Amino acid sequence: MTIQASQKEDPSSIWTNTIDAKAVADWIDTKKTLVLLTHTKPDGDALGSTLALARAINLKRGTTGAVSAAECWYATPMPDWGKKLATPTKYKLINPPQPAPAVLDPDGIIITDTGSWSQLAPFKEFLEPRLDRTTIIDHHLQGNAEISTRRLLDTTAAAAVQPAARVCCHLLELDNPSQLPIDIATPLYVGLATDTGWFKHSNVNGQVMRLAGQLLDAGVNHSNLFAMLYQNDRTPRLKLMGRALNSIEILKDKNAAIMQLTHEDFKQTKAAPGDSGGFVDIPQSVEAIRVVAILNEQHDQDGTFTKISLRSKPDPWNDQPAVDVNQVCQTLGGGGHARAAGAKVRQGLEETKRLLIEALP
Repeated sequence: MTIQASQKEDPSSIWTNTIDAKAVADWIDTKKTLVLLTHTKPDGDALGSTLALARAINLKRGTTGAVSAAECWYATPMPDWGKKLATPTKYKLINPPQPAPAVLDPDGIIITDTGSWSQLAPFKEFLEPRLDRTTIIDHHLQGNAEISTRRLLDTTAAAAVQPAARVCCHLLELDNPSQLPIDIATPLYVGLATDTGWFKHSNVNGQVMRLAGQLLDAGVNHSNLFAMLYQNDRTPRLKLMGRALNSIEILKDKNAAIMQLTHEDFKQTKAAPGDSGGFVDIPQSVEAIRVVAILNEQHDQDGTFTKISLRSKPDPWNDQPAVDVNQVCQTLGGGGHARAAGAKVRQGLEETKRLLIEALP
């Protein structure tokens, strides 16, 4: 369900849907060159939605390699498997605080899986003079509406690849995703599977499974993708996981568990920033734990900050709904989904943990 505007509000000024998939495809058709962007530290949905769209655009234009009509830009860190998934699509890696490249002035810009300035910081200088040629494709509950008046928002979708798949089908004039070429269907499946916890999370519904089935019909190799994403860990990730689990603090009065990883934890285990992905899901296996948080201490040119990832689950035995972690993260300057959200706090670990505990119901 999309957030609705009141009669007195201009829909273009609030975070609501303003365009459909067919209109996005028609808009793309008017552009000779396009750049696709997503949030920093791209995950499966971010990579899947941008790559699928770029490949659909390039297929329609008959362009590849150095002369691609569409290319993707990613702000690192990027998961190791991401580079395998992205090849051979043209893409650039940007290492913040390195700015976005100024060598290309595209006719159109597509942002997927986010619409928040806080997640687009490395691209802000590039984007600000080009907002009038930008389109957003997203599924999150919050965003900054001023980034684009063209917004394809499906807040009922489990992943951004769902509206992106509809755009791909319109671009290629296909009846449904089962007809997509396998190199477009594959990143769409990655985005769908990863944003649903490989079809375990509460956001799985009939629409998710129908799209998954159509992408499998298109030729996606489910088991190979699972092996690439989840059975290809490096030893540093396992060592980092041990540190995260060893740091668990249980808040019995809130049925919550908090893990934390310091900058030294990453340094001593030789783990990359993206290696902590998925850790927040592990403590949910404990029946009594209803909310899980992981706090990652990081540094940038402005100093120390802490990234928070939150997950929640209901208590079906006592008929208790899940904590709305999107609301919790909003109080900390972040957001996301009702049961999966995050925030970036410009504080150290201990102060961030104190603020988080205060925000938890």
